[in-house]
Amino acid sequence: MLDIVIARSERERAAVFVIRGAVFVAEQDVPIEEEWDERDAAADHFLALVDGVPVGTGRLLVRGAEGVLGRLAVLRRARGSGVGAALVGAAEERAARRGLVAVELHAQTHALGFYERLGYTAYGPEFEEAGIAHRGMRKELPRRRG
Repeated sequence: MLDIVIARSERERAAVFVIRGAVFVAEQDVPIEEEWDERDAAADHFLALVDGVPVGTGRLLVRGAEGVLGRLAVLRRARGSGVGAALVGAAEERAARRGLVAVELHAQTHALGFYERLGYTAYGPEFEEAGIAHRGMRKELPRRRG
């Protein structure tokens, strides 16, 4: 069973960083000093659990009236099972509840199709972050009736 929670406990937060280390640092050779930053303290960190076992994470920051989704990482063994889409959906739901109007992200170019299937639109030229090609992407959130 797949559950998405906001990582609040020390144990949950540790799992977030273990997953990010496995995906970004170990698999993609992102320098560890670029992977963790001062924005982590202000972010909502989402943790995906399959049968209680942590398998994915992502973070949501607030920038004005928009959310910024980042650090989306799913362990290799859980990829292709809907974990990434569930994490994005949870972040969008949280952003909408906060009254944010859109979510933006920097997508690795190999993941553009994944985000496009979830309703994101690429904008601007390709650029490099941590030695990896990215594009900016954006999705307008539905207005909440209140």
